[in-house]
Amino acid sequence: MATLSDARRIVVKIGSALLVDRGSGQLRAEWLKALVADVARIRARGTDVILVSSGSIALGRGALGLPMTELTLEQSQAAAAVGQIQLAHAYDRALSEHGLRAAQVLVTLEDSADRRRYLNSRATLEQLLKLGAVPIVNENDTVATDEIRYGDNDRMAAQVAVTAGADQLILLSDVDGFYSGNPTQDPAAKRFDVISEITPEIEAMAGDAGSGLSKGGMKTKLMAARTATAAGCDMAITEGSVLNPLSALEKGAPATWFTAQGDPQQKRKAWIAAMKPKGRITVDDGAARALQGGSSLLPAGVTAVTGRFGRGDPVEVADTTGRKLGQGLTRYDARDTALIKGLKTQDIEPKLGYPARGPLIHRDDMAF
Repeated sequence: MATLSDARRIVVKIGSALLVDRGSGQLRAEWLKALVADVARIRARGTDVILVSSGSIALGRGALGLPMTELTLEQSQAAAAVGQIQLAHAYDRALSEHGLRAAQVLVTLEDSADRRRYLNSRATLEQLLKLGAVPIVNENDTVATDEIRYGDNDRMAAQVAVTAGADQLILLSDVDGFYSGNPTQDPAAKRFDVISEITPEIEAMAGDAGSGLSKGGMKTKLMAARTATAAGCDMAITEGSVLNPLSALEKGAPATWFTAQGDPQQKRKAWIAAMKPKGRITVDDGAARALQGGSSLLPAGVTAVTGRFGRGDPVEVADTTGRKLGQGLTRYDARDTALIKGLKTQDIEPKLGYPARGPLIHRDDMAF
């Protein structure tokens, strides 16, 4: 069974009910301080941590004096605009006590559905982690409409885990795992320690609408588990309201682990390999050798460009004999790729009028 100590990169999902007191609408500062202490300890051993946090609407609602009843879309967006500032400041204050920097990342469903935005999101998260920041991801409720919303943080957290290439996703919930029935109503309900496959029988146990304890909450968690595990990411559901919930999980607190179906990087490579290419990039012998040795593709090694493709589209990569070496997601469109072929990195900005985006195809976006 997976443990947090095994992880290279984890995503932790935090719901509004954990972060904000429902009665007062105030931040649960002691709980946040304890959570951040967990994050700092995990970071100190070399594990990347990304937090997917709700709470902006709940905090903004209290600040604006909005009713506790259901809000209109416009009221929710206004509350989010105020609450996002408070949420970001709260995380930054808590993390700064441990010498860490918070980075706010706002996303919508379009950011994962659109390949170009997906690559932008992935690159941003990678850069933030490389610079030592802790990304705090939240749905961009100030602009998102129903058509571009995730609608629940479980699925958003799963997509963030996939985008970031995380190997573990932790859902901090109001229940300590997945049960065969609602434990508050069925005394015979049993918690699963490990679920290696989401079968129709497991899905039938999830039920209908409600909180994490009831059926709707578990339905979204199963959807998140399906997304995460298919991408090679283990997922856990555990009780989140206790202080230091991640430490509690490491010490054996009750939880349900959904086991990954393979390795995140292998799954990503398979996903890229299965795409229909929209063009071809031919590379010289030196670039071909470098690619086969695990390097990224730089514009300097490109000799020819064919096809019509946009930034983020899949393209074939071939050697000078026409033999396909693999394919990857390009960071430039066909026009700009043709303009910079054969150029060194320092010569790209004068040619295109904007700074180079690094390699033409990053090795993480290349499948052989």
